[in-house]
Amino acid sequence: MATQQDLQDLIRLMTVTRKIPMLQAMTSIKALQAVDLRSIKQISEASLPTVQEALKDDKVARALQNACKAVIKRNATQSSSPPSGGGVLKRGSSISSTSPVSKRAKSDVFMTGPVEMNPQELEASLELPICTDEDTIKETVIETNRAPLVLAFAVEMLRYTMPEQPLSSRLSLGQAVVSANSRSKAVSLGLDKGPSADQEGYGEGQPRVKVMGREVAVLKRSGYEWKGEERSGDEKKDGAGGSQATSATTASTLDPAPTPTATWSTSPPIIMKDSKFVARAIHLTSPSQRKYLMESLMHNHPELRSATHNAWAFRLKPPENANWLTQRTMREESFDDGETGCGDLMLKVMREAGAVDTLVVLTRWFGGTMLGPDRWRLMRTAVTSALGERMRKTGGSISLGGEALWGLDLEAMRKAQPGTTVGGYGSGKQLQPLTHVVGMHIHRPEAARSYLLRSFGKPSPPPADETAMSPSKKKAVHKTAKVLEAEREENLGLLLGALRLLFDSWADHLDVAELDRRTWAWYCAIRPEVDSGPNGWGGKGSVKLVDLLKLRRGDQS
Repeated sequence: MATQQDLQDLIRLMTVTRKIPMLQAMTSIKALQAVDLRSIKQISEASLPTVQEALKDDKVARALQNACKAVIKRNATQSSSPPSGGGVLKRGSSISSTSPVSKRAKSDVFMTGPVEMNPQELEASLELPICTDEDTIKETVIETNRAPLVLAFAVEMLRYTMPEQPLSSRLSLGQAVVSANSRSKAVSLGLDKGPSADQEGYGEGQPRVKVMGREVAVLKRSGYEWKGEERSGDEKKDGAGGSQATSATTASTLDPAPTPTATWSTSPPIIMKDSKFVARAIHLTSPSQRKYLMESLMHNHPELRSATHNAWAFRLKPPENANWLTQRTMREESFDDGETGCGDLMLKVMREAGAVDTLVVLTRWFGGTMLGPDRWRLMRTAVTSALGERMRKTGGSISLGGEALWGLDLEAMRKAQPGTTVGGYGSGKQLQPLTHVVGMHIHRPEAARSYLLRSFGKPSPPPADETAMSPSKKKAVHKTAKVLEAEREENLGLLLGALRLLFDSWADHLDVAELDRRTWAWYCAIRPEVDSGPNGWGGKGSVKLVDLLKLRRGDQS
């Protein structure tokens, strides 16, 4: 019986080894599955006419079957000849400097990605430095080129425009923007020519998101669940009221056309910095029911009256007898109750889930500490949980948005050969291409993080006459690699801190699209000056971080 791993191996064979575009590969796989060929082994052992019948192309069928047979033969050879250390090297295994494995084996493991970690470990390993001390920021001048500055802007902006994305996704998406921008610039300068991989269709069929005004192809990281600093609480213990998932409603006594068995589906409480979020969802058949359902909820759970916010939103499909005189579109209403943007967010999550005839109430007890963009992620998580519980209880299906994403490296898909630049254009490091588990090339967050950490130095001092210097001063001029590394990390922290202060000042006053649009304008306002034309490619210049602070809301003249 074929497994999920068999499917992933088959996709990898077709997209990486045979360089077939993902959309075409998936079409072929579905055709093969129709004749019960679901793995590399099954295809290699099947009769050629069976494969040809499925793919409708004799040449393609023969080539695929030969490739499958080659994989089976290679695996058999490798399993009979283990590494000299006596063990079998597994996918995702780490290799230490003392491991008796060949350079070739090290390269192969590097192509599979980093050591396997759970989501919390991965996000913790990618943590970036940040310092928001304004006095220090105002005195800091950094030297950099433009590409890593774009990456820093993108990573920090995505905390606000796509707060559901973990740091690993924000790094990957940011590098995708850098790669696309850098290639466009290279073409405009005559340093590269021809259509991009995106224009040639390598991203065809993949979803897209807009980051700093540029659309990038992405891959959904289905099943990737992560948490920030928040924790899940016990509803009774934490005073959120009621038990998870159920709370009988007495709507039948309040509404002339009630749902007799109506129950509230409740999310587990989510707590962060003493703020607590709980969402509830219930079936709704008419706008008039909303008031009575909420009154009943407050009556059954009086502790909700002490909450700082009780925001709500509902979506109702048009009545079956609607005509041109009556409303024929989906009816949507929401109320923030002081939690800015909460109603719009709930409606967005409900649209993504396909939730209709549903009322959602999101309750928050404010803990005294502003959560910044984390509050958007926490609210989305609570609403998603309540909707998912309601779908489970009613037997409906749910397709929630807000999944974590990878930025696809389309240029690496096209090249797919040794020497491909990790992260495409703009990452500045030549390594083997890195791939996602199903064989699609992605911008790895580790490479993007490394790029940030090494890209922001201090401006070079004017040349000095070393012959007149004392030995101690000469030593100070020539800094060690360790000192330079520490300086770059400190400068990155100050840059991200300045960006954090900038975005914090505007986040509650601009919608997501406008914040995305302005981010590019802010980048252009402070980017380093470099020579025009090809001579300026990769050139460095100075950036005064105080100029970022001047762009804050209220600081602009």
